[in-house]
Parts: sequence; structure tokens; C-alpha cells
Amino acid sequence: MKRDEAGDLLAFMAVAEEGSFTRAAAKLATSQSALSHTVRRLETRLGLRLLSRTTRSVALTEAGERLLRTIGPAFAEIDGGIASLSELRDKPAGTIRMTTSEHAAHTVLWPALRPLLRSYPDLNVELVIDSSLTDIVTERFDAGVRLGESIAKDMVAIQIGPELRMAVVGAPSYFAEHPKPKAPQDLADHRCINLRLPTAGGLYAWELEKGSRDLHVRVDGQLIFNNSRMIVRAAVDGLGLACVLEDLVAEALASGELVRVLGDWCPPFAGYHLYYPSRRQPSAAFALVVDALRYRGERSR
Repeated sequence: MKRDEAGDLLAFMAVAEEGSFTRAAAKLATSQSALSHTVRRLETRLGLRLLSRTTRSVALTEAGERLLRTIGPAFAEIDGGIASLSELRDKPAGTIRMTTSEHAAHTVLWPALRPLLRSYPDLNVELVIDSSLTDIVTERFDAGVRLGESIAKDMVAIQIGPELRMAVVGAPSYFAEHPKPKAPQDLADHRCINLRLPTAGGLYAWELEKGSRDLHVRVDGQLIFNNSRMIVRAAVDGLGLACVLEDLVAEALASGELVRVLGDWCPPFAGYHLYYPSRRQPSAAFALVVDALRYRGERSR
């Protein structure tokens, strides 16, 4: 491959990842017109249209999606090899990019990374908060953080947090007007606060389990949010029942602002795991981050 051809592919990847010529040009420190010319040159050489452009957005064509899937892992492997050269330095250095949910970033990643970054000033970390299931290879992330049950089988997965638990809760003011549910089927008679999922855009079905019974309960109510903290706030205000991660409502439960119900239907489940491609050759910096995140017991927050 010629040098300019590699440059054209990198330019295409930047536009595809950013979904915008303007943002990609800023990322590559070039002009929008120069970047547009580079992508058109690549399309002409391939004889294929890679991007569908409108005045407001840029989207991949089928050919563009196939090309991105092909070259993404290759460039990620090159980046990994370059990053591994930091092992020749006295102290680990380089940038580690990770995609994670907001909850994991606050409760697991930051408590572990904060002391690490102070000890290693040449280590850089980029955390991209995204609740969807990002393709870390295509998007050129070094690793991702997700719940253990949602990680692809071809990834290396390392536990970085304790088991988690859901909690079904409501405010005392709500229960003053509605009887407490004693079984999942009772939820049909209650106003419940729904969570909009970031991936397919559907509503989260409350996952309840007891013994051999595993239920996914669809609930109804006045409110739908795509943010768990807003769901908690609405529940505290007495606007319905909520089903959220237990630690998000720990303080409200302790203070009496919320009351827990159906506790015997909410067993612990696999917590957060760091995952990355099995073929990846970890650099010294990446190995350092993995070791810092590896779960060895409760961390202070």
C-alpha cells in the first residue's frame, strides 16, 4: 500500500467515526475541503461510493460499512503495536481509549484510575461515555466496559467490579395511595417509570428472578426517561415505581425517601467487566490500566 493510500483510508475512517466532515477535519487538524477532496479521491480510486452526504449528516453506504469493518481491526492492531513501544520507556506512557457507561465510569473506573494517573503522568486515558453496545474494534477503542452478561464471546473479559443488584422502589407518598406489590404480576396495577434503551430504542423490560422463575415484565406509566438518575428523581417525587441499580437508590432508601419492594425478586448478577479483543497485544500502559481496574474487593468511591 502506498503512503497516500493509507492516508486516504485514515481520512475515511475519521469521517466515518465522527459522522461529520467538520468534526473529522478538526480531529485531523486539516480543512474540511481538503478532507472532502481526500475522501472523493478514495471513492474514485475504488470506483465505489463510500459515504452518503446530505447538508446535515454523513452516513456510510453498504460499501463504506464493509470497508470500515475491514480496515478498522488492521489499524487498531497497528496502533496497538505502536503503543507497545512505550515499554521501552522508563515509565509506561501512551493513551488508552475506553468506552463505558456513565454508571460504570463513576462507580468503578474513576476510583481506580484517579490514583493511577497521579502516579504515571505520561499515561493518558480517554473515557467515552456511551450506554450503547459499541463495536470497540471498528471504533478503535482499546477496551470497553460493560456488564459481564453482555460481552461477546470472542473478547477477553476481566471482572472490574462487584456483583450488582436491581431494586424496585417507590416513595412513601406513592404507597400512601397504592398498595405495595407483592408479586411481579401486581405491577400491572401500578404506575411505573420506564427506561428508554439506547440501542434499539425500545423500553427496558424489568428483569425479575426468583428461584427457577425468570421474568421480563413490561410496565406502563406516565414517564419515560433515557437516564436512570432522572428515574430515581421521579420516583422520589412519588410519580411511580422505579427499577434501577441498587446503589443509585442506597441513600434514598437509607433516608426513607424511597421504600423497596419485591426485594426477593432481585438477586445479584454479574457486574462490570473490562473487555478487549483476544488478539490484542497489550502495551505496558494498557497492562497497567488493566491491573489497576482488576476487581479485588470493594473500592471506596
